[in-house]
Amino acid sequence: MSNDVINLPEWISGPIAVFDLETTGLDLKSARIVTACAVKIDPDGKQIGNSLEWLADPGIPIPAIAAEVHGITTEFARTNGKNLREVVVEIVETLSGYFSEGIPVIAYNAPYDFTILKQHAIDFGIEWPELPPQVVDPLVLDRQFDRYRKGGKKLTQVAPVYGVVLHDAHNATADAIAAGQVLQAMARKFSTQLNIPLEDLFSLQKTWSSEQEKNFADFMHRQGKTDFVYTPGWPEKF
Repeated sequence: MSNDVINLPEWISGPIAVFDLETTGLDLKSARIVTACAVKIDPDGKQIGNSLEWLADPGIPIPAIAAEVHGITTEFARTNGKNLREVVVEIVETLSGYFSEGIPVIAYNAPYDFTILKQHAIDFGIEWPELPPQVVDPLVLDRQFDRYRKGGKKLTQVAPVYGVVLHDAHNATADAIAAGQVLQAMARKFSTQLNIPLEDLFSLQKTWSSEQEKNFADFMHRQGKTDFVYTPGWPEKF
């Protein structure tokens, strides 16, 4: 990957941070972190420095369906995982460090990761920082810029579209780095749309995400699923 493309957004021309969680489930209030990754990658999509991945003991049983996804069982997490509160403190501190550097923090489906992490912080009495306008969500951007493309929008389905090879899907580090590489590829493909200040992109993502969520809810209702509800909010749901 290269960053020598005309009109490449300035905010993507240097190192960026990538962030991903693997958890016990999908409920944003009750899911608990099992693994996490928050690292930097360079403009060529390669990891900078050593791996920074956490394995936590979530303190609750890991459902079999979740273990099948990320490969971590309850027994393994209890034996090898770190105290969950300590993990949350370290992740928040790491992300705060990236924010203080002023670099973008990339998270695919950001409300999932940031809302769960925020809920942990609330549960453990850890100070939660107000997220600065540095979060970039490739899922929101792909839905906005290539909305009529056939196929799903999961990272495993979107990565090949942008020429990114995702090995070991649902490993926190693999997913985080792939999301960053997807964003870098998008910045080249959609350089005109993305060649705006990061602060402006942050505001647009909020608007786009809200519209996308509402459009999906309307679609579900038209399909007869009138009980479908959604919780708006980006990059946090609450």
